[in-house]
Amino acid sequence: MKSSKIVILAMLAAVCSWVCGCAGTGPTATPEKKTTIRWASPFKPGHTLVETGNKFKEILEKGSGGRLRVEVQAGVGSEEEINDWCSQGKVEMQATGGRPLEVSAPQYFFFNAPYVMKDFDHFMRVWQGSLGKQARELVEKKGNQKYLGIVYRGLRQTTSKKPLYTPADFYMLKLRLPTVKTWIAVWKEIGTDPVPIPLPDLYASLKDGKAQASEGDLPQIASFKLNEVQNYLTMTNHLVQTGGILINKIFFEGLPKADQDLIVKTVAQAADWANEGIKKEEKKLLIGLQRKGMQVVIPDADSLREKGKPAVEQLFKTEWPVTTWAEVLAQ
Repeated sequence: MKSSKIVILAMLAAVCSWVCGCAGTGPTATPEKKTTIRWASPFKPGHTLVETGNKFKEILEKGSGGRLRVEVQAGVGSEEEINDWCSQGKVEMQATGGRPLEVSAPQYFFFNAPYVMKDFDHFMRVWQGSLGKQARELVEKKGNQKYLGIVYRGLRQTTSKKPLYTPADFYMLKLRLPTVKTWIAVWKEIGTDPVPIPLPDLYASLKDGKAQASEGDLPQIASFKLNEVQNYLTMTNHLVQTGGILINKIFFEGLPKADQDLIVKTVAQAADWANEGIKKEEKKLLIGLQRKGMQVVIPDADSLREKGKPAVEQLFKTEWPVTTWAEVLAQ
């Protein structure tokens, strides 16, 4: 009897060993591959383009069940550096100003120039038309990046240590500008003495006196805390400022179609969220800067625009010959 039990137990042990052995050699579950998308911006935390990145991260990670991860990198380099990184694939996405157009489609850089666009609606009409399409195609071809969305950043204004009312007040003013030659040309025409300084050095240049004034949208002015180094905020409304959301072309085209569609859809959602937010936020930012000590100045905007007009007209002839100022204004 005992020997029968021993035989049965031995047989059960053998069967169990065989089953376990088969389980070890059979197919096993493969962990789902996760993809990290580095979203870089030259702007500081709190800026609308950085907050757009955070919203994109929230929506995309939820929509992909965590399979697509987003790493938002704020203020990690200049606009020039980050555009190069995105073009080279060192980061997968960027949220920036007009640098991609300036480098890869300079003949369309009027999209990001002083006194050209009337307002954001006007900008989007031109951007979504044939001129915008041609510009995006050049950026994709030459810059290895695809435009996925546009974010409104507000109108650009001017900060200074003295009040600015007329062109005479701007004469020989050391105005900090990005290293953009077309912007420099217009502001020189108005009478300033432009000081080209990269964005990361904006605050320091105003604090140490290398520059006496700056220009920028309210999110930039607020996020860089320029109220600490400038006394006046002049409402020049000289440029409809937008931000572009771009993705490295090779990275994008290497993704499954479903992921491409999800990213495009998510960018649209994040951009819509940001655009609605900034329209409400501009007033809050203006009030906030006033509460922090900045005095608002309403200048003679028409005289400033008229003073810069010769430079803008000349730029359309020499730098932006694909269209005319009149054609852009008519849209």
